[in-house]
This record gives sequence, structure tokens and C-alpha cells, in this order.
Amino acid sequence: MSTAAPALAALLAARRSDLAGTILTESTVDAATPFDPLRFEALFGAAGRRFGTIVLGGEATVSDSTAPSWSIATWGLDELARALLIVAGISRIAAADQVTWLDGLHRAGAMRERQAILRCLALLPDPARFVPIALDACRASTQPVFEAIACENPYPASYFPETSFNHMVLKAVFTEVALARILGLATRRSTELARMAADYASERTAAGRSVPADLALVMSR
Repeated sequence: MSTAAPALAALLAARRSDLAGTILTESTVDAATPFDPLRFEALFGAAGRRFGTIVLGGEATVSDSTAPSWSIATWGLDELARALLIVAGISRIAAADQVTWLDGLHRAGAMRERQAILRCLALLPDPARFVPIALDACRASTQPVFEAIACENPYPASYFPETSFNHMVLKAVFTEVALARILGLATRRSTELARMAADYASERTAAGRSVPADLALVMSR
């Protein structure tokens, strides 16, 4: 089980002690019981109704061996519960089937279920395996799903190929997402990203439109 699971469980227990203590047992993630995928999926889907969507806020953070500590203050309580289920539950799936399992949950999930999966990718074993799931989210037309992978999330900076990372940054600009929300942006700035940003700024200027002020974060290398 991921070393992040106890931290997620503690955060959940601090907010919903009445429910947090049984979530792993009820979902059959607890190693003492045979894993039941149908029961897991039912509880995963019901997390919004059971836990609510109130934002964690405060100084809630999480970390694992795959990434430094980062803030999860923007997560909803339902996303925290679902992240715990994924991070703890993936060990009950055969290693060869884990990517397919998570991809199935992501594709079948409602919006907030997909958000929770994307937010916890960096906490999973061998995170680079899940890049296709993350890239699919970057192509999503649903803004909250895009922001779940692009914003307050260390995964893209750690695992995206350069071209994919650059396209994500430009999509953030197009959709008016503050670039300061992209973790690790300073470490992934490149000559090509600066060129793309400069071209976009030139197009906006030529059209008589304003240039986002934070575009300067990537226009120089």
C-alpha cells in the first residue's frame, strides 16, 4: 500500500471520523477481506453523497516518494475519500492490470470521480504508466477535469513529455487559467515553450486584444 495512504486517511478522519474509519473495509480494500471490484466501484461512486464536496482548505498537504509535498487545499472532501480508495486500493489489483483498471474507472467516472483520479496520479506506484490517462484529461472540454490535472498537481511537470507539457500550458492560457497554478512550471520552461508563448502574444497584439500578464512567466527562458 502506498505510503501516502495513511496521510490521506488521517486527513479524512480529521474531517469525517464517523465515516473515515470504515471506508477501506466497506470497499474491500482492507487486506483482511477478498477484494470485490463491484463493491469498490459502488463506494467510489457514492463518495460524493456520503462525504460531501466541501473544500479541504487550510494547510492540507500530501507527499509520497514520487513527489515532494504539495498543497491539496483545493480538493473536495469527496475527492480526498476517492483518492484514498484509489491509492490504497490499487495494490489489490495485479500489477499488469493496474493501468487498465484505472483507465476504466476514469473513463466511466462522473466529473468529480475523474477529478479525484487525476489529482492522485503522482501518489500511485510507477506513476509514469498513467501518462495516457493524464493526457486524455488535457484534451477534455470540461474545464474542471482539465484543471484537476493541470493545476495544483505535480504530475505534469514530473512525467509529461515536453510537447505535451507545452500544449497543456498553452491550453491553460487559452482557458484563462492562472499559470501560477501549474506546479513545476519554472522547471519545465523551454525555448520551444517560450517561442509558442511569444507567437500567441503576437497574435493577440495583432488582433488588438490584450496579452495575459502571466504569459511573461514562460516567454523568457
